[in-house]
Amino acid sequence: MNRHEKALEILQNGTVIPAIPLVLDENRKFNEQGQRRLIRYYLDSGVGGLAVAVHTTQFEIRDKEIALFEPILKIAIEEISAFEAKTNKTIVCVAGVCGVASQAVAEANIAKALGFDAVLLSPGGLNSLSEEEMIERTHAVADVMPVIGFYLQNSVGGRRYSYEYWKAVADTENVVAIKAAPFNRYQTLDLVRGCCASSRADKVALYTGNDDNIVIDLLTKFSYNIDGKTVSKRFVGGLLGHWSVWTHNVVEMFEKIKACRDDEKIPAEFLTLAAEVSDCNGAFFDVNNNFAGCIAGIHEVLRRQGLIKGIWCLNPNETLSDGQMAEIDRVYKMYPHLNDDKFISDNMSSWI
Repeated sequence: MNRHEKALEILQNGTVIPAIPLVLDENRKFNEQGQRRLIRYYLDSGVGGLAVAVHTTQFEIRDKEIALFEPILKIAIEEISAFEAKTNKTIVCVAGVCGVASQAVAEANIAKALGFDAVLLSPGGLNSLSEEEMIERTHAVADVMPVIGFYLQNSVGGRRYSYEYWKAVADTENVVAIKAAPFNRYQTLDLVRGCCASSRADKVALYTGNDDNIVIDLLTKFSYNIDGKTVSKRFVGGLLGHWSVWTHNVVEMFEKIKACRDDEKIPAEFLTLAAEVSDCNGAFFDVNNNFAGCIAGIHEVLRRQGLIKGIWCLNPNETLSDGQMAEIDRVYKMYPHLNDDKFISDNMSSWI
């Protein structure tokens, strides 16, 4: 089994994949040293994969005057390759691709040439296209390299897709996983049911991106009667912006959930944990202001921990919302057992 095959096997079995932020300096210019330090933090935290050039990394990296799409992919691959050589551990490398089919295919070709294992295919900005056109786009990208489908929530540019759409996505050869992030239980059920109805159901891994319901997604076994047979699937892991903070503790939490989720009785403490994690996400992702400060909120947590120097985004209008800082203060004080501040302070010197 080669490295790429091993990475896809890890993806199928389920792992922790943070969607990583972009590190800038006070002039809103790319801070390469800071970016490398942040990636080293994630790798040493025990993650199984990294997602780069996704929403948390800011879509503006593709703007011609910024042109950071390929550079940040290269830096991520360099850091991952060095980590793999040092530890003999395989990391799943995921690159975000977006835009119409021609742009998504071009970005997938760049990711493939750099050595990425799969692409997360964003539907953002394409609400004018029919479901059939979106499926054709998926086919085009899947002809280049393995695809992770993506159900994006409405409030940040997504739309509702039908059960039939998700079945067709799962039916697509070389679609290896689907990320569910509609932040909506009904829409999540459409996706899972569509995947279960696919002839490739056992070849498509489900990843939660429902930052508002992470723990419950990971604990739940979904079962459907498909043509007289019971077909069951789980969310085997998460590909989440929320997991780009307090990541060392996230890995520990994930392993505890994996160890118990097949038990007949799930400990009630996990239901409490689910509510705590969702409450933190509400603060970090700025739910009170319709997610306007979601990227800046993630940055603020990393800034407090000393991993980055400021909350700067490429778009100067992208910042914390009124009241968001107080909400982050609240959850930091309310759930101290969820942060990994000590892990970071103990290891920071090794990442610089």
